Formats: sequence, structure tokens, C-alpha cells
Amino acid sequence: MSMESLISRVRHIEIKTRRLSQNFFAGQYHSAFKGRGMAFAEVREYQYGDDVRDIDWNVTARFNKPYIKVFEEERELTVMLLIDVSGSTDFGTSKMTKRDMVAEIAATLAFSAIQNNDKIGVVFFSDKIEKYIPPKKGRRHILYIIRELLTLKPTSKLTNINNAIEFLNGVVKRSCTVFLISDFYTSDSYEHSLTMCNRKNDVVAIQVYDRLAKELPNVGLLTIADAETGNEMIIDTSSHRVRAAHSMAWIDKKHELHDIFVRSKIDNVAIATHEDYVSKLMNLFKMRA
Repeated sequence: MSMESLISRVRHIEIKTRRLSQNFFAGQYHSAFKGRGMAFAEVREYQYGDDVRDIDWNVTARFNKPYIKVFEEERELTVMLLIDVSGSTDFGTSKMTKRDMVAEIAATLAFSAIQNNDKIGVVFFSDKIEKYIPPKKGRRHILYIIRELLTLKPTSKLTNINNAIEFLNGVVKRSCTVFLISDFYTSDSYEHSLTMCNRKNDVVAIQVYDRLAKELPNVGLLTIADAETGNEMIIDTSSHRVRAAHSMAWIDKKHELHDIFVRSKIDNVAIATHEDYVSKLMNLFKMRA
């Protein structure tokens, strides 16, 4: 990708996703992802109806009339994006690949975060940690994240979600909001680490998939290749039995993921590359709010 083309793509994603975050997501995001608790803000004179448990007795004694403590939400969050950049995310039969969709979703979440004065960091992973970007604030930081997502060339095509979660637990010491964005094509066992991570943090899983994963078209003989292992095979898509088996494999995968997320108590959403991710994310935010 030329520098001119890269700048154009980054600019396009910024304009689109920043507008979305400002017009649609910022308020919903604020409601859906809470701060760490309540922090002391100020004292003021007691008013009828105030909770007497909030009276500041020291100030009350000093001024000889009742004052109460006022608290406000400790809003600032740290948001971490765990982004799958394995070989399977480069696949797409619609207008964009899974990785393109991930880039837009990640950018939208990032701009929503900085609209609410939150820090945002990223862990790019395959079956190893490809790149770690520590949490920071600001537009320049978001644009750096988008550039890295578009240009990063992973050293491996395989996937290991468990490694990514354990790395996150090691580098982020305070509680944070975590978005795990992946197609979840992996053979590693990550349920235990996901459950442990969600006990400390607020984890949300976003599955990005292509519609071909759900249903094969009837186009006769088709050569397919595993994007992560490189293994190839020829299948006969004109066979009803082949198409039915493919659909059943997708249903089994869907049920498996659902069970993992339920047991881990993880909020989640599945978004196809041909779908409107805006409505899907809005529904997720409204559900959490």
C-alpha cells in the first residue's frame, strides 16, 4: 500500500467513524460503560431531602450549619482493544474483508472512548503478540492505531486467544474495559482465562464473520484454502449434503461460542461483513445501559 493510499484510507475511516461516534455512540457508550465508582467532588449546604448519611460533620461543626458531601461518577476509563490479526481475518466475500470491518469497528470504539475522555490501548495478536500499544488519549493516538491496523504485517497466520488475554492481564494492572474483536477461529482453549479476565475487567466480545461461513453458494466445484494453515481442498458445492454439513458446522460453532460467553458472563455481539455494524453496536450498548 502506497503512502498516499494509506493516508486516504486512514482519513476515510476517521471521517466515517468519528462522525458515528459523535452523532450516535458517544452517549450510548457513556451509559453502557460505567466508571470505577463515585469520587468526592465538593461540599454544599444541606437541602431538604438530602441523605443525612452524606453530612460532612467537620464542615458542619466549623460553620455551625449542616453541609453534605457531593460525589460524582469517577468516569475516566482505560479501554483495551484485543484485535485478532491472524490470517483468517483477511478473508472476505462481501464489500470488505473481516479485517476491514474490524478496523472500522475498532476506530468507532476508539473515537467513542476519547469523546468520553477515556484512554485507549491495543493488543494486536495472532498466536503471538504482534504489537502492543499502551493506553493514551487523543486524536493522534487513534490515527496511529488505525494506521497500525491497516499496515501491520503479522509474523504468524495462526490464532491463540488465550495468549492475548494472558498478555493483557500482565500489562494492564488496573481494571479496564476490554473489547475482544475476532472471528474466533482458534483451536486453543481460552474459556478459563476469559472468565478470569472478566472478573477483574469488563469484557465484551465482538465476533466478525463472513456470510460464506454460514452458507455455501451452489457454484459447483470450489477450491478452498485455510487462511491460517494454507491447507487446500476441493469441495462440490452443488451437493446438498456438502452445503448442509457446512451450515451445521457453523451452527455448532455458534452454539459453542454462545455457551463460552454465557459461562464466562461476557456480553457479546456477532457482526457479518455485509451487515450494518452501527445498528449491531447500538443494540449492544442499549442492552448494557
